[in-house]
Amino acid sequence: MISKFPVGRVLATAGALRAFAQTGDTPAAFLRRHISGDWGELDAEDRAENERSVTCGFRLLSAYTLTDGTRIWVITEADRSSTCILLPEEY
Repeated sequence: MISKFPVGRVLATAGALRAFAQTGDTPAAFLRRHISGDWGELDAEDRAENERSVTCGFRLLSAYTLTDGTRIWVITEADRSSTCILLPEEY
C-alpha cells in the first residue's frame, strides 16, 4: 500500500471505537483507504479539493459508511501531525 501523504499520529474517538466494536469493521481498513486516496463517499468537488490538499498541504477528509450504516470520517490535519477517525457528530 502506497501512502499519498504522511498521517502522523493516528487517533480514534470513543464513539468511533464503539462503532467499530459493534460492527466488527476494522479502523485499519478505512485508514488504508484514506491514505491511498480513496476518499470514500465524497462528492466530486470534495474529492478534487482533497487532491489539491495533498500537494498544497491542507487538511484531508474522507467519509465512509460502516456495515451497519454508521458514518465515519477520517481527517488528516494540514500539518500531517495526526489523523483522527471519528463520527461526524463528534467533529
